[in-house]
Amino acid sequence: MTSTTAIDLTADVVSLTQALCDIPSVSGEEKEIADAVELALRALPHLEVLRDGDAIVARTSLGRPSRVILAGHLDTVPIAANLPTRLEDGVVHGRGTVDMKAGDAVFLKLAAALTAPKYDVTYVFYDHEEVAARLNGLGRLVREHPEWLTGDFAILGEPSNAIVEGGCQGTMRIKITVAGVAAHPARSWMGSNAIHSAGAVLDVLRAYEPRQPVVDGLQYHEGLNAVKIEGGIAGNVIPDECTIYINHRYAPDRDPAAAEAHLRELFAGHEIEVVDSAPGARPGLDHPAAREFVELVGRPPTAKLGWTDVSRFSSLGVPAVNFGPGDPLLAHKDDERCPAADIESAMHILTRWLS
Repeated sequence: MTSTTAIDLTADVVSLTQALCDIPSVSGEEKEIADAVELALRALPHLEVLRDGDAIVARTSLGRPSRVILAGHLDTVPIAANLPTRLEDGVVHGRGTVDMKAGDAVFLKLAAALTAPKYDVTYVFYDHEEVAARLNGLGRLVREHPEWLTGDFAILGEPSNAIVEGGCQGTMRIKITVAGVAAHPARSWMGSNAIHSAGAVLDVLRAYEPRQPVVDGLQYHEGLNAVKIEGGIAGNVIPDECTIYINHRYAPDRDPAAAEAHLRELFAGHEIEVVDSAPGARPGLDHPAAREFVELVGRPPTAKLGWTDVSRFSSLGVPAVNFGPGDPLLAHKDDERCPAADIESAMHILTRWLS
């Protein structure tokens, strides 16, 4: 492993955030930052360092009774003339500051500073989070090296305004194809307009009342929305087919099978195909380490209204939460930015928890 880029783990956490952001790392181009992270971690004698592709795992082996995992992805969405970063009035501006180099910087600082944490710690820095799920580096580790991810509790450094967001929602995409009969518009009664018939599907969506269940003390808010519609082949042909793509976000008290059954009941009589599916994850706040962490944060946890990689930890039987600096509503925006105080607060909370 060679690298032309070096990162300084003795720098303050805000400067380290900027240094990480300024290394090009759009999804699929993570090698340079992965090399830099590996190089920095291998210089720390208290850590064992492992690598698979552009995913780096570092861990202590102190014989503690519990092991926690701190995980963050190294990639970003494409830049939008928002690099290099700049620090203005206590706010770091630039691609990746929120999603999620600030979280990575906090975890790297902890890895360097905590030579004897009270829990054994596994640090995970992975690739390809911002693209197709099949490419996800954490998913690859789950499939090929699950033993690297053994633990009792995990924190994913997704931006959460430095409060705990428990679990995540499941997500499912389906497509409903409505059939019709082609005809000339001048004699439309000789056919059947599939786009018009698709109105019955839209009626179901308009009338849908989303559940807001409480799961392990946190309230989730489900969603069911059309996200794409296709139909018609020419301006002078009655369409014989219309396809509606629908996204369903569901609370983690349902698994994918239950979510699919719910959709088939809602759209009974229509042809449904599941295009994509990923399970949710329950909040995972009942482990002693999790309870202690929530207490140190000092603000009530909330439900994660979205899907994150905590689901992958849940599949391994490791309860996980989202916790990281930055406002998630600013992720991927051209004016992405993160207050330095958020980064420092997350660093302070995690240091106290692990010390």
